[in-house]
Amino acid sequence: MGLAERDYQRRHPDGGGFLSQLTPVVKWLLLANIGVYFIDMFVGHPFLRFGTFAIRSALFEFRLWEFATFQFLHGSLGHLLFNMIGLYFFGPWMERWWGSRKFLWFYLLCGAAGAVFFTLLTFLNILPNGLESGLIGASAGIYGIFIGVAVIAPDLRVALLFPPIELSMRQLAIALLVIATGAILLSLGGNEGGEAGHLGGAILGYFLVRFPGLLGKGGGLALPRVRRTHEPKLRPRSDVLKQRDDAVDHVLDKISREGFQSLSAEEREILRKASQRQDNES
Repeated sequence: MGLAERDYQRRHPDGGGFLSQLTPVVKWLLLANIGVYFIDMFVGHPFLRFGTFAIRSALFEFRLWEFATFQFLHGSLGHLLFNMIGLYFFGPWMERWWGSRKFLWFYLLCGAAGAVFFTLLTFLNILPNGLESGLIGASAGIYGIFIGVAVIAPDLRVALLFPPIELSMRQLAIALLVIATGAILLSLGGNEGGEAGHLGGAILGYFLVRFPGLLGKGGGLALPRVRRTHEPKLRPRSDVLKQRDDAVDHVLDKISREGFQSLSAEEREILRKASQRQDNES
């Protein structure tokens, strides 16, 4: 996709280059996907035979591991490169938001949701695939990341290499969803099954980020809607409350402009406390 936040295009302040900019889970996901691709290619594709998702084998032969293993398999170098670019630029953003452990669950569940949605559309005869048709690639999980970032910071600006334009995360998310839906309904491009996987990952990504409690307590910051409390007219609103709400507004504006990774430790703590207050009030 060639997507980049400006912050990710800079070198790490300590040097170290490419991998130093990455969060732990994203780093290992990149290494795992790249390693699996080249090892599989050199030894005759046993991973593809063993791990590709197909409805018949996964559901009727109980090869349930295929819901996870297909996410680490790719059919070509271009396929791998496209997905790893998206993971490299946007994965760290989401991992910092979720925390590493929950981010890994988020990513794998969005990937599995791609296989589930692919299965559902096949059973509904919306997809032309049979029960033997295979599904591979990390893109369902990565679409979950795209949509998640768009929910958290819809006005965040991103630059595409192809075509060379800049747009907001909201615009990018809408474009990706329209393309995937159109390709399925109009049978365009010959990759309707892959586009179904994209939509499945995107749908679950939206709900998990919109309702982070679905992955359990802790991790994932529900961005608070600052609710102005209407106090009695004879009791002036305290300076403490005003300063608190102004601080939260500042943090939310910064996320929208620069991304969650731009926050300082103090700003993250402000956001965490605001989110906790909102949970207690609701």
